[in-house]
Order: sequence, then structure tokens, then C-alpha cells
Amino acid sequence: MVYDWQFIALLIFAVLITGISKSGFAGGVGVVAVPLLSLKTSPAVAVALMLPLLIFMDAFSLKAWWRNRVDRLLRLLFPAAVLGVVVGYLTYGIFSEDVLKLLLGVFSILFGLWGLLKPFKGKFAMPDWAGATCGGLAGFTSFIAHAGGPPLNFFLLQRALSKEAFLGTAVVFLAGINLVKLVPYAMLGLINVENLTVALLLIPIAWLGVRLGLIIQRRIDGETFFKVILTLLLVLGIRLIVDGLM
Repeated sequence: MVYDWQFIALLIFAVLITGISKSGFAGGVGVVAVPLLSLKTSPAVAVALMLPLLIFMDAFSLKAWWRNRVDRLLRLLFPAAVLGVVVGYLTYGIFSEDVLKLLLGVFSILFGLWGLLKPFKGKFAMPDWAGATCGGLAGFTSFIAHAGGPPLNFFLLQRALSKEAFLGTAVVFLAGINLVKLVPYAMLGLINVENLTVALLLIPIAWLGVRLGLIIQRRIDGETFFKVILTLLLVLGIRLIVDGLM
């Protein structure tokens, strides 16, 4: 792995955005990190670099939002998400790097469009089975690209939760899934000394992102933040699809 200045800049930006997203915006736009890093490295390396940092960020986010979680929703979502992680593990290596880039590109565009257009928001209450489906999808997309936030948010937005309950439930769910992923990632050899060293060096950036997220969600219109990052996600999705097809 060659750490040139472009990749280092992308890595710092990805970690900062992810930290802001996890603590202030329910992880929804943190999906941008892996597609962004995949512009300069393989998706497998990108997810391996990010997981230790995500767990570090989770520790700070949990401190802020733990008391606001909705346990009933977590009991509905989490078992299905674990199953989604298992499916991701069992299918790992089946797809080539180009196919993974194509999948990431499609996910990026779909999640970006969903975030910008917000179809069905507030128009109906999704049943529990739909919530379990979203939880399973969140587990799978989290495994392959740390992209569990958008499927999760799609379900939670229909539950008429307060901002605090929404953030608390999302933060606890994503933190739990990241811990679950440690086992299959280690079994696949994705957790190694190099990744842990890079994560250690980037802890100050991760901490700064989490702190900024807490400040932003209190003081700045989150809708504007979403639109900027989700637009970037669309652009990255197109770029990844082009790279995957070439």
C-alpha cells in the first residue's frame, strides 16, 4: 500500500466526514468514506482501514447518545443485521474488485438519490418485517462498505421519532454492528498491524470529527450538510461505476 499525499488527504477527509456523520447525523453520510477511498485503493483495503476508526468513533458517540436509544427497535433490527453480516462474510471474495466498485457505485447513487429526494418520508409507517429487512440490508452493506446508515435511516425516518431517539437508536445499532464485524474481518485477514497503525495515527482526526458532529447537529442546519455530502456521494458513485467498467 502506497501512502502518497493524495491518498493521505482522502483518508483524512473521509475520517473527518465519517466522525461528523456518526455523532451528528446518524451515520447516514458516513457511507461516503469507502467510495472515496476506493478511488485510490481497493474496497477491501478501504473497509479494513476504516473499521478500527469507526469503533473508536462509536465509543465517543455512545457516550453522547446511549440514553436516547429505543430498545424495542434495536431488538427488531439487530438480529437481522447480524444475519446480514454473516451473508456478507459468506459471499466475500466471490466478486472481483471491479464488481465491488460497481456495487459500491450503485449503492452510492441509490443512497444519494434517496437522501436528496426522500421518497415516502413520513407518508406511511413501515411494519416490523420491513424493519427487519432494512436491518438485514444494513448489516450486509455495512460489512461490504460500512454503509449501514442509509438502510437503517430509511426505516427509522418512518417511525416518527424525536431527533434524540433517532440518533440514539442509530448510534447504538451501528456501534453494535461494527463490533460484530471485527470477527469476520479478522478471519478474512483484514485486520492487521498496518491497518491498526494507520488507525492509531488518525485517532485525533476521528476525535475531531465526532466533536464537530456534536456541535454541528446543535447549531447548523443539518439539511444543508446532507445535501452537500449526498451530492458528493452521487459524483463518487458515477466515478466508481466508470472505474469498474474500464
